[in-house]
Amino acid sequence: MARIPLTQVVDCLQAHYGQLKVPRLAGPWEMILWENVAYLADDERRREAFQILKKRIGTAPGRILLAPDEALLEVTSHGIVAEQFAKKLRKCAQIALEEFDGDLRPVLKLPIAKAKKALQRFPGIGEPGAEKILLFCQTQPVLALESNGLRVLLRLGFGEEKKSYSTTYRIVQKAVEEGLATDYSWLIQAHLLLRLHGQELCKRTKPECKKCPLAVDCEFYQTEGA
Repeated sequence: MARIPLTQVVDCLQAHYGQLKVPRLAGPWEMILWENVAYLADDERRREAFQILKKRIGTAPGRILLAPDEALLEVTSHGIVAEQFAKKLRKCAQIALEEFDGDLRPVLKLPIAKAKKALQRFPGIGEPGAEKILLFCQTQPVLALESNGLRVLLRLGFGEEKKSYSTTYRIVQKAVEEGLATDYSWLIQAHLLLRLHGQELCKRTKPECKKCPLAVDCEFYQTEGA
């Protein structure tokens, strides 16, 4: 079957879910903290954890580095393995101070390969996460994808899954590359909509294909889901 264009995918998802709100985060440092405040927490729990961090400790690397363990645990307990992620928050602060003098904004001015490498120095930030930071900070117009969004595109026929996640990620990005918009607002909405659709309907197990607005154009549904 002919593959549905990515622009049509995004239009269809936007008609279904509406315009999604972008998290209000101040630059790459707060985005790194956002990824580390709570593990396997939904957006609401993560938002609560981040607000506690901001109000009771502060987001400055020095404040986090010197914060008592109990204060960091109050933040990270909004997800699982709270002790491990309290240590990760402290590690993030240490890296920010020792390697970036407490300011990550200059990283955004680096060439994309160097910028991604710098951001990947932090816990919890792989290549997809680094690309998300560069996209949301509007410095690199790349369609960053997390696992849910990647799964949606795979099922629609954009590339094929390999044993290696990083290989699969690159294949899918290559498949959507042609004709990809360079508008930051559109790319950010595409990221958010694909992620939400993977969470709500196009789930890893027991996908709800019959409720999916993309089912008629979905390779997975036509071959397996039905």
